[in-house]
Amino acid sequence: MLDDLPLDLDRDLARPLSVQIADQLRRAATSGPLRGGDRLPSTRALAGRLGVSRTVVAAAYDQLHAEGWLDGRRGSGTYLTTAPAAAPARTDPVDDTDAAPQLFDLAPGAPCVDAIDPAAWRRAWRAAADHSPLVRKDRAGEPEFRTAVTEHLLRHRGIGAGSDTVLLATAGTSSAVGELAVALLRPGDAVAMEDPGYQRAAGAFAAAGLEVVPVPVDAHGLRVDALPSRIKAVYCTPAHQFPLGARMPAARRVELVEHARRSGILVIEDDYDGELRYDTAPLPLLATMAPDVVVHLGTTSKILSPSLGVGWLLAAPEIAGAVLAHRERTGTGPSTAGQRVLAAFAAHGDLARHLRRLRRMLPPRRALVVTELRRRGLGVLGDDAGSHVVVPVESAEDELRVVAEGLAHGVALDGLARHHLGSRRDHFGVALGYTALSWPELAAAVPKAAACLARP
Repeated sequence: MLDDLPLDLDRDLARPLSVQIADQLRRAATSGPLRGGDRLPSTRALAGRLGVSRTVVAAAYDQLHAEGWLDGRRGSGTYLTTAPAAAPARTDPVDDTDAAPQLFDLAPGAPCVDAIDPAAWRRAWRAAADHSPLVRKDRAGEPEFRTAVTEHLLRHRGIGAGSDTVLLATAGTSSAVGELAVALLRPGDAVAMEDPGYQRAAGAFAAAGLEVVPVPVDAHGLRVDALPSRIKAVYCTPAHQFPLGARMPAARRVELVEHARRSGILVIEDDYDGELRYDTAPLPLLATMAPDVVVHLGTTSKILSPSLGVGWLLAAPEIAGAVLAHRERTGTGPSTAGQRVLAAFAAHGDLARHLRRLRRMLPPRRALVVTELRRRGLGVLGDDAGSHVVVPVESAEDELRVVAEGLAHGVALDGLARHHLGSRRDHFGVALGYTALSWPELAAAVPKAAACLARP
């Protein structure tokens, strides 16, 4: 079937060859020449026919796999599935001349969905749908979800739920912060946060009527010596400070824990991307050092997808009990469907395989970004971890200029201005993510961003 299809590549177009191949195969599926069940040639065979490298065809197939157009059958080949129901059928050729220019998303905080095995993803959703409808919800979280997360934390983060801690499912980090704020604190209480820091956590605290107190950060993360005496809690990201990327060293972790115990305050540890470390093993979590004063938060949004809408909270029994009592009073709780998908994804080792794949895929992406930036003489902040880097600039004016020029050149960049909580600013720069885009898109977008940053 494919031998008769006119797959024509235009090497003069800025559009990557892999994208052209995927577009034409997708069009053939929606307009009729290809039908569900048709077998596609191997990447090697199609690459030979088109005169391109095998990696170009593999990238096109990977994109179509991710969209649900293709299905790989072990030992048999790659086949076209039934076209997705939402795909609009069209018989006319696509004309991109009047289309809006593509905006490449280089903002931080996105997962690398290209790393998700489409077959494993679909299998997890099908398995989740096999459950009978609920009669009553378990406010603590589905047992299979809590078991899967407990095993995940023990294997990948070196922490486990025991007699001194309880693990609860959450609807994600921001939701968990909001629950802690309402269940444990009172309106008007002061909570310290890293500045710059995670704005959605600040928003959750503020929505609960708490006072958010900005605390400066340095090359080692939150400055414990700058914590005010009147606070009731402190929120921080010690594994990979957001957005600057610092890792809190062991000595400062001990300092923070000792300060919390002396002052009687709660430490909320957001481990939003702690699994994404490539250079060395991560330092022990604060929650392993002091489960009596630390609440550990995690999420699936950065390692898989925000479509699940679930995360976890690990805390002392009295803290977990207060959160559960709040849920009973309000009838709230995390998505059962998302929990079941995560549990199914983890059940046969797919989650562990996915994390291994992530750790293989992300270092080359980071290297692409860092190499291009340094080639232009630009500095790079942040540990060799996570899914973004920060490029410092001299002033707020430079930051605004770079973000505006990025948009003008089709690249969405994230200035540090919006991450600051207070009026004082000690850090100027751009946070540049490398996980939201496909590899061809990233390769096209990074030089544009670097050129904007390097322009005087």
